[in-house]
Amino acid sequence: MTDCVPAKDVEEKRLPQLAASLEQGSEHPLAEAIVEGAKGRGIDLPSSEGFEAVIPRGRARQDRRPGRGAGQWRDDVDLGVDIEPMNDDAERLRESGKTAMFVAIDGKAAGIVAVADKVKETTSEAIRALHEAGLRVIMATGDNRRTAEAVAGPLGIDDIRAEVSPEDKAALVKELQDQGLKVAMAGDGVNDAPALAAADVGIAMGTGADVAVESAGFTLVTGAIFRGSCARENLQK
Repeated sequence: MTDCVPAKDVEEKRLPQLAASLEQGSEHPLAEAIVEGAKGRGIDLPSSEGFEAVIPRGRARQDRRPGRGAGQWRDDVDLGVDIEPMNDDAERLRESGKTAMFVAIDGKAAGIVAVADKVKETTSEAIRALHEAGLRVIMATGDNRRTAEAVAGPLGIDDIRAEVSPEDKAALVKELQDQGLKVAMAGDGVNDAPALAAADVGIAMGTGADVAVESAGFTLVTGAIFRGSCARENLQK
């Protein structure tokens, strides 16, 4: 968790506490980042109840008040919450490659929390190896397009599909298969499970959600697999 931008009348420390307490029941990596970020700031987290994952966000009750956990809401139509006053802040965060998520309490926007995932040192090498093997690389993410482009653009990824739902990811796999292509899908979250199951080769991350691991054909126990010529030779095979 890199940034916390509270709405008016919301204390700065209150926003990460609220977001993290609502997200404690979620297995999503972004939720875990928010919870760990709050704990790292020394913030005590009150318990919440009735957590329910509603893709792409969560909801629960905190202090008996209905709250909406961190989510990437397209507009106030999603949940009846007016986020227009904070859209400029969200765009500023997204342009720097961060995932900006809104938090609401009692039907009102409480603020924005942002998280960022560092690109691994081996990522550029991995994508080059995939290209040399004749593969096309597509990023399919539920994240905002500005964030996706800021992260994926410098890496030379061939195609970026942003703001896609789990169903959209599975539909993308089918779209490519209908073109006569073989599809390998790599993912680590609950949202990736349908696409992992639909792909010709489903590749899960060992650190990801259990449902992703169960849906994939095999699981990578480490992320550093593209180091040295041996990895390249195996990829060619």
